[in-house]
Amino acid sequence: MPTIQLRTAIPGPRSQELMRRRQAAVPRGVGHATPIFAARAEGAILEDVDGNRFLDFAGGIGVQNAGHRAPRVVAAIREQLDAFIHTCFSVAPYEKYIALAEKLNSLVPGNFAKKTILLNSGAEAIENAVKIARAYTHRPAIICFEDAFHGRTMLTMSLTSKTHPYKAGFEPFAADIYRIPYAYCYRCSYSLKYPSCDVFCAHHLEDTFKRMVASEAVAAVVVEPVLGEGGFVAPPAEFFTVLQEICKRHEILFIADEVQTGFGRTGAMFASERYGITPDILVSAKSIAAGMPLAAVTGRAEIMDAPGVGGLGGTYGGNPLACAAALAAIETLERENLSARAEQLGARFESRAREWQKRWPLIGEVRGLGAMRALELVRSADQREPAKEETEQVLRHCRERGLILLSAGSYGNVLRVLVPLVVTTEQFDEGLNVLESALAIVAETQVETAPRHA
Repeated sequence: MPTIQLRTAIPGPRSQELMRRRQAAVPRGVGHATPIFAARAEGAILEDVDGNRFLDFAGGIGVQNAGHRAPRVVAAIREQLDAFIHTCFSVAPYEKYIALAEKLNSLVPGNFAKKTILLNSGAEAIENAVKIARAYTHRPAIICFEDAFHGRTMLTMSLTSKTHPYKAGFEPFAADIYRIPYAYCYRCSYSLKYPSCDVFCAHHLEDTFKRMVASEAVAAVVVEPVLGEGGFVAPPAEFFTVLQEICKRHEILFIADEVQTGFGRTGAMFASERYGITPDILVSAKSIAAGMPLAAVTGRAEIMDAPGVGGLGGTYGGNPLACAAALAAIETLERENLSARAEQLGARFESRAREWQKRWPLIGEVRGLGAMRALELVRSADQREPAKEETEQVLRHCRERGLILLSAGSYGNVLRVLVPLVVTTEQFDEGLNVLESALAIVAETQVETAPRHA
């Protein structure tokens, strides 16, 4: 029996009624990738309020690497509920915060002493990483990248690249933020080709110090090892080798934003390991606690100790329930070897996707790392014109057939896969079959409507 079971049209009547209530009660600025309302979820399955059962290839935007309602996580939360829910670590600290910090210190790459602060969200963690970097270096400037996404707070929105819907209308932004091109080889900012380019974009950082901001004014470079919202772009390894060498030369801190790439998604606990990166500071969130709000900043002990007592903190950061969930989620990832599973899923996806690419020019590029995989859709293989409307059509066809999938990319033309790593092979193939069907419909329509030349 297939996992996907559809009892109504999508969205069903109860979801439609809830959407009407939502529109009356919640601001329009809160967007939705789907029009369905969740009732329950388990593993890689999500059921809506109308009884429709979907395969979830979004995972709450990369939060459910260990799966919806992972048994160890549910048990750990229940146990903590029976003890206490909140005291504030800054008022009456508790052991689970320390245990989680110790665990993260041991997992994050780098053979040196580390310390960790726990926070509520990826954006808050990025803000604190910047605060810590500035406190340690006594420098103001931060360098970030085109197509980056780091959050929606004022500082992280300033670091984020994509204008609509994230930045437009919310100006002015934070000062001393400088942006340079990322190694997005499919759309190279310099119209060069890898590997003959010698990762020119990475070496460009030195030119930035001459033309935009002095190196001695730069506190840190903030970078995603694989672009998240920017389109799941996985750069050549040399990109990070060069960046780290330049940062060390100028005593600039290297901050890895692993909010979306962390906790097994790319085939290692952190994507930095796949690239041989040793960050001075690593930021994690999303799948850290399997759905509970939690994030972390982990870095060299001497750097993390730069802010004075009281300079870091927050009321809810490292909430006891979230800490319990995180310890159980990490145990699940390790015991079930979900990093290796991510590699298997990624290879399975790529094998299918390469065949699709041969059949349909709609697929401009297949890319990713581990189970962090994507298809970039284009209207012309030669011109690489982004196929945003076609991407939306694929998503709609998938949704109507029981597959939840998300888009990404600065041009809105990338299909990204963030399936829970506990998905079975049968479920994964079932989801890929739905995606293939949707791509076929849209690709064939694209061919039929293409202009014909005399």
